[in-house]
Amino acid sequence: MMSPLSHPTIKKKTVLNPEEFIEVTELEKLCVEHEPVTLKLELDYKRGHLRTESEQNNEFLYYDEDLLIGYIGICQFGGEALEINGMVHPEYRRQGVFSELFSYVKEEWERRESLEMLLLNDSKSPAGQAFIQTQGAEYEHSEHDMYLTTVPGDMNTTGKLTLRKATNEDAKEIAAQNAIYFQMDETRLTLPEEEEKHGVEIYMAEREERSVGKVHLEISEDKGGIYGLGVLPEERRKGYGRAIIMDAVNKLREKQVNKIMLQVVVDNKNALLLYQSCGFTIASTMDYYKLRKRK
Repeated sequence: MMSPLSHPTIKKKTVLNPEEFIEVTELEKLCVEHEPVTLKLELDYKRGHLRTESEQNNEFLYYDEDLLIGYIGICQFGGEALEINGMVHPEYRRQGVFSELFSYVKEEWERRESLEMLLLNDSKSPAGQAFIQTQGAEYEHSEHDMYLTTVPGDMNTTGKLTLRKATNEDAKEIAAQNAIYFQMDETRLTLPEEEEKHGVEIYMAEREERSVGKVHLEISEDKGGIYGLGVLPEERRKGYGRAIIMDAVNKLREKQVNKIMLQVVVDNKNALLLYQSCGFTIASTMDYYKLRKRK
Protein backbone atom coordinates (compact mmCIF):
# COMPACT_ATOMS: atom_id res chain seq x y z
CA MET A 1 0.00 0.00 0.00
CA MET A 2 1.41 3.37 -1.01
CA SER A 3 1.21 6.36 1.37
CA PRO A 4 0.93 9.75 -0.37
CA LEU A 5 3.40 12.49 0.51
CA SER A 6 1.97 15.32 2.59
CA HIS A 7 4.74 17.66 3.80
CA PRO A 8 8.08 16.42 2.40
CA THR A 9 11.39 18.02 3.43
CA ILE A 10 15.03 17.16 2.73
CA LYS A 11 18.01 17.51 5.08
CA LYS A 12 21.61 17.64 3.88
CA LYS A 13 24.15 16.90 6.64
CA THR A 14 27.90 16.52 6.99
CA VAL A 15 27.38 13.84 9.67
CA LEU A 16 24.38 12.20 11.31
CA ASN A 17 23.56 13.08 14.91
CA PRO A 18 22.64 10.29 17.38
CA GLU A 19 18.90 10.68 16.77
CA GLU A 20 19.39 10.50 13.01
CA PHE A 21 21.50 7.37 13.34
CA ILE A 22 18.58 5.73 15.11
CA GLU A 23 16.13 6.90 12.44
CA VAL A 24 18.30 5.59 9.60
CA THR A 25 18.89 2.28 11.40
CA GLU A 26 15.15 1.81 11.96
CA LEU A 27 14.43 2.60 8.30
CA GLU A 28 17.09 0.10 7.21
CA LYS A 29 15.50 -2.61 9.39
CA LEU A 30 12.07 -1.87 7.91
CA CYS A 31 13.37 -2.00 4.32
CA VAL A 32 15.23 -5.28 4.86
CA GLU A 33 12.18 -6.86 6.49
CA HIS A 34 10.11 -5.83 3.47
CA GLU A 35 12.66 -7.05 0.92
CA PRO A 36 15.50 -9.37 2.02
CA VAL A 37 18.40 -7.52 0.42
CA THR A 38 21.68 -6.19 1.76
CA LEU A 39 22.24 -2.46 2.19
CA LYS A 40 25.81 -1.19 2.43
CA LEU A 41 25.20 2.02 4.37
CA GLU A 42 28.40 1.77 6.48
CA LEU A 43 26.59 3.17 9.54
CA ASP A 44 28.93 1.44 12.00
CA TYR A 45 31.96 2.89 10.23
CA LYS A 46 30.41 6.35 10.17
CA ARG A 47 29.43 6.17 13.83
CA GLY A 48 33.03 5.39 14.75
CA HIS A 49 34.58 7.98 12.42
CA LEU A 50 32.49 11.08 13.04
CA ARG A 51 33.91 14.16 11.33
CA THR A 52 32.57 17.59 12.19
CA GLU A 53 35.19 19.75 10.53
CA SER A 54 34.19 18.83 6.99
CA GLU A 55 32.01 21.16 4.96
CA GLN A 56 31.03 18.35 2.57
CA ASN A 57 27.54 16.90 2.81
CA ASN A 58 27.59 13.10 3.11
CA GLU A 59 24.11 12.43 4.49
CA PHE A 60 20.85 13.06 2.63
CA LEU A 61 17.58 12.48 4.50
CA TYR A 62 14.04 12.72 3.13
CA TYR A 63 11.21 13.29 5.63
CA ASP A 64 7.45 13.39 5.32
CA GLU A 65 6.27 15.34 8.35
CA ASP A 66 8.54 13.89 11.09
CA LEU A 67 8.94 10.44 9.52
CA LEU A 68 12.20 9.54 7.76
CA ILE A 69 11.16 7.88 4.49
CA GLY A 70 14.33 8.08 2.40
CA TYR A 71 18.10 8.14 2.89
CA ILE A 72 21.25 8.18 0.76
CA GLY A 73 24.77 8.21 2.20
CA ILE A 74 28.15 8.99 0.66
CA CYS A 75 31.30 7.10 1.69
CA GLN A 76 34.87 7.48 0.52
CA PHE A 77 37.46 4.97 1.73
CA GLY A 78 40.73 6.43 0.54
CA GLY A 79 40.11 5.83 -3.14
CA GLU A 80 39.05 8.24 -5.84
CA ALA A 81 35.43 7.20 -6.17
CA LEU A 82 32.51 8.12 -3.93
CA GLU A 83 30.38 5.13 -2.88
CA ILE A 84 26.61 5.66 -2.84
CA ASN A 85 23.91 3.51 -1.25
CA GLY A 86 20.43 4.32 0.00
CA MET A 87 16.84 3.26 0.55
CA VAL A 88 13.20 4.37 0.58
CA HIS A 89 10.42 3.40 2.99
CA PRO A 90 8.37 0.58 1.35
CA GLU A 91 5.12 2.57 1.65
CA TYR A 92 6.54 5.68 -0.05
CA ARG A 93 8.14 4.18 -3.15
CA ARG A 94 7.35 5.07 -6.78
CA GLN A 95 6.84 8.74 -5.87
CA GLY A 96 10.26 10.05 -6.91
CA VAL A 97 11.73 10.10 -3.39
CA PHE A 98 15.00 8.37 -4.29
CA SER A 99 15.38 10.33 -7.55
CA GLU A 100 15.03 13.64 -5.74
CA LEU A 101 17.51 12.62 -3.05
CA PHE A 102 19.96 11.44 -5.70
CA SER A 103 19.76 14.80 -7.49
CA TYR A 104 21.22 16.42 -4.36
CA VAL A 105 23.90 13.73 -4.17
CA LYS A 106 24.93 14.52 -7.76
CA GLU A 107 25.10 18.23 -6.94
CA GLU A 108 27.44 17.43 -4.06
CA TRP A 109 29.54 15.22 -6.33
CA GLU A 110 29.91 18.05 -8.84
CA ARG A 111 31.37 20.24 -6.09
CA ARG A 112 34.06 17.68 -5.28
CA GLU A 113 37.24 16.76 -7.11
CA SER A 114 36.28 13.07 -7.34
CA LEU A 115 35.77 12.09 -10.96
CA GLU A 116 33.98 8.82 -10.25
CA MET A 117 30.94 7.72 -8.28
CA LEU A 118 30.04 4.10 -7.54
CA LEU A 119 26.38 3.17 -7.15
CA LEU A 120 25.92 0.07 -4.97
CA ASN A 121 23.05 -2.36 -5.38
CA ASP A 122 22.28 -5.83 -4.05
CA SER A 123 22.18 -8.20 -7.02
CA LYS A 124 18.75 -9.40 -5.85
CA SER A 125 17.19 -5.92 -6.08
CA PRO A 126 15.67 -5.34 -9.55
CA ALA A 127 14.27 -1.96 -8.50
CA GLY A 128 17.74 -0.71 -7.60
CA GLN A 129 19.19 -2.02 -10.83
CA ALA A 130 16.42 -0.35 -12.85
CA PHE A 131 17.17 3.01 -11.22
CA ILE A 132 20.89 2.65 -11.90
CA GLN A 133 20.19 1.95 -15.57
CA THR A 134 18.29 5.24 -15.84
CA GLN A 135 21.48 7.01 -14.71
CA GLY A 136 23.60 5.49 -17.47
CA ALA A 137 26.05 3.92 -15.02
CA GLU A 138 28.33 1.14 -16.26
CA TYR A 139 28.87 -2.12 -14.41
CA GLU A 140 32.21 -2.09 -12.55
CA HIS A 141 32.45 -5.22 -10.37
CA SER A 142 30.67 -7.29 -7.72
CA GLU A 143 31.60 -8.30 -4.18
CA HIS A 144 30.38 -11.21 -2.07
CA ASP A 145 29.63 -10.83 1.63
CA MET A 146 30.76 -14.10 3.23
CA TYR A 147 30.04 -15.38 6.75
CA LEU A 148 31.85 -18.03 8.74
CA THR A 149 29.49 -21.02 8.92
CA THR A 150 31.84 -23.90 9.71
CA VAL A 151 35.11 -23.98 11.62
CA PRO A 152 37.84 -26.06 9.91
CA GLY A 153 39.63 -28.67 11.96
CA ASP A 154 43.09 -27.22 11.23
CA MET A 155 42.68 -23.93 13.08
CA ASN A 156 46.14 -24.14 14.67
CA THR A 157 48.63 -22.07 12.65
CA THR A 158 51.32 -21.83 15.33
CA GLY A 159 54.73 -21.19 13.79
CA LYS A 160 53.42 -20.21 10.38
CA LEU A 161 53.50 -16.48 11.09
CA THR A 162 52.75 -13.90 13.77
CA LEU A 163 50.03 -11.26 13.84
CA ARG A 164 51.48 -8.20 15.56
CA LYS A 165 49.20 -5.32 16.46
CA ALA A 166 50.25 -2.35 14.34
CA THR A 167 51.37 0.99 15.76
CA ASN A 168 51.53 4.41 14.14
CA GLU A 169 55.10 3.59 13.09
CA ASP A 170 53.61 1.05 10.66
CA ALA A 171 51.49 3.68 8.88
CA LYS A 172 53.74 3.97 5.80
CA GLU A 173 54.00 0.19 5.40
CA ILE A 174 50.22 -0.14 5.69
CA ALA A 175 49.75 2.56 3.04
CA ALA A 176 52.27 0.86 0.74
CA GLN A 177 50.45 -2.46 1.08
CA ASN A 178 47.05 -0.83 0.53
CA ALA A 179 48.41 0.61 -2.72
CA ILE A 180 49.42 -2.91 -3.84
CA TYR A 181 46.23 -4.71 -2.82
CA PHE A 182 43.56 -2.05 -3.36
CA GLN A 183 45.19 0.63 -5.57
CA MET A 184 44.73 3.21 -2.81
CA ASP A 185 46.66 6.47 -2.58
CA GLU A 186 49.99 5.61 -0.94
CA THR A 187 50.30 9.11 0.52
CA ARG A 188 47.07 8.66 2.51
CA LEU A 189 48.21 7.32 5.88
CA THR A 190 46.06 5.32 8.27
CA LEU A 191 47.15 5.64 11.90
CA PRO A 192 46.50 2.30 13.65
CA GLU A 193 46.40 3.78 17.15
CA GLU A 194 43.69 6.20 16.01
CA GLU A 195 41.77 3.48 14.19
CA GLU A 196 41.73 1.37 17.34
CA LYS A 197 39.85 4.17 19.13
CA HIS A 198 37.11 3.64 16.53
CA GLY A 199 36.92 -0.13 16.93
CA VAL A 200 39.36 -1.18 14.18
CA GLU A 201 42.48 -3.17 15.04
CA ILE A 202 45.19 -3.47 12.38
CA TYR A 203 47.65 -6.36 12.50
CA MET A 204 50.89 -6.81 10.61
CA ALA A 205 51.49 -10.40 9.50
CA GLU A 206 55.15 -11.24 10.05
CA ARG A 207 57.42 -14.19 9.40
CA GLU A 208 60.83 -14.15 11.07
CA GLU A 209 60.34 -10.43 11.84
CA ARG A 210 59.68 -9.46 8.22
CA SER A 211 56.32 -8.28 6.98
CA VAL A 212 54.45 -10.64 4.68
CA GLY A 213 50.99 -9.01 4.79
CA LYS A 214 48.35 -7.45 7.02
CA VAL A 215 44.71 -7.60 8.11
CA HIS A 216 42.17 -5.26 9.73
CA LEU A 217 39.66 -6.52 12.32
CA GLU A 218 36.50 -4.62 13.26
CA ILE A 219 33.86 -5.46 15.85
CA SER A 220 30.40 -3.92 15.78
CA GLU A 221 27.94 -5.14 18.37
CA ASP A 222 27.94 -8.95 17.94
CA LYS A 223 29.62 -9.05 14.50
CA GLY A 224 33.31 -9.28 13.69
CA GLY A 225 34.65 -8.23 10.31
CA ILE A 226 37.87 -9.17 8.52
CA TYR A 227 38.96 -6.41 6.12
CA GLY A 228 42.02 -5.04 4.34
CA LEU A 229 43.62 -8.48 4.13
CA GLY A 230 46.55 -8.97 1.81
CA VAL A 231 49.78 -10.89 1.29
CA LEU A 232 52.75 -9.28 -0.45
CA PRO A 233 53.22 -10.60 -4.02
CA GLU A 234 56.63 -12.12 -3.32
CA GLU A 235 55.25 -13.99 -0.28
CA ARG A 236 52.24 -15.61 -1.94
CA ARG A 237 51.64 -19.36 -2.44
CA LYS A 238 53.26 -20.12 0.91
CA GLY A 239 50.08 -20.60 2.94
CA TYR A 240 50.29 -17.19 4.57
CA GLY A 241 46.85 -16.05 3.39
CA ARG A 242 45.15 -19.00 5.05
CA ALA A 243 47.24 -18.52 8.20
CA ILE A 244 46.24 -14.84 8.42
CA ILE A 245 42.55 -15.73 8.04
CA MET A 246 42.69 -18.49 10.65
CA ASP A 247 44.57 -16.29 13.13
CA ALA A 248 42.10 -13.45 12.49
CA VAL A 249 39.17 -15.81 13.09
CA ASN A 250 40.77 -16.99 16.34
CA LYS A 251 41.24 -13.42 17.56
CA LEU A 252 37.61 -12.56 16.78
CA ARG A 253 36.31 -15.73 18.42
CA GLU A 254 38.26 -14.80 21.57
CA LYS A 255 36.15 -11.64 21.65
CA GLN A 256 33.02 -13.85 21.59
CA VAL A 257 31.34 -12.34 18.55
CA ASN A 258 28.33 -14.24 17.19
CA LYS A 259 29.06 -13.64 13.50
CA ILE A 260 32.31 -13.29 11.52
CA MET A 261 32.27 -11.92 7.99
CA LEU A 262 34.51 -10.74 5.18
CA GLN A 263 34.13 -9.46 1.61
CA VAL A 264 35.70 -10.65 -1.62
CA VAL A 265 35.54 -9.47 -5.22
CA VAL A 266 33.53 -12.00 -7.24
CA ASP A 267 36.21 -12.28 -9.95
CA ASN A 268 38.90 -13.15 -7.39
CA LYS A 269 38.39 -16.90 -7.73
CA ASN A 270 41.53 -17.85 -5.80
CA ALA A 271 40.54 -15.78 -2.78
CA LEU A 272 36.96 -17.06 -2.97
CA LEU A 273 38.13 -20.68 -2.91
CA LEU A 274 40.51 -19.90 -0.04
CA TYR A 275 37.77 -18.31 2.07
CA GLN A 276 35.39 -21.17 1.35
CA SER A 277 38.07 -23.64 2.45
CA CYS A 278 38.32 -21.65 5.69
CA GLY A 279 34.62 -22.15 6.42
CA PHE A 280 33.08 -19.00 4.88
CA THR A 281 29.87 -19.12 2.83
CA ILE A 282 28.45 -16.52 0.42
CA ALA A 283 25.49 -14.67 1.98
CA SER A 284 24.87 -11.86 -0.53
CA THR A 285 26.38 -10.14 -3.56
CA MET A 286 26.75 -6.38 -4.02
CA ASP A 287 27.03 -4.96 -7.55
CA TYR A 288 29.01 -1.76 -8.19
CA TYR A 289 28.15 0.56 -11.08
CA LYS A 290 30.35 3.50 -12.10
CA LEU A 291 29.46 7.02 -13.14
CA ARG A 292 32.16 9.36 -14.46
CA LYS A 293 32.02 13.12 -14.75
CA ARG A 294 31.89 14.49 -18.24
CA LYS A 295 35.05 16.29 -19.22
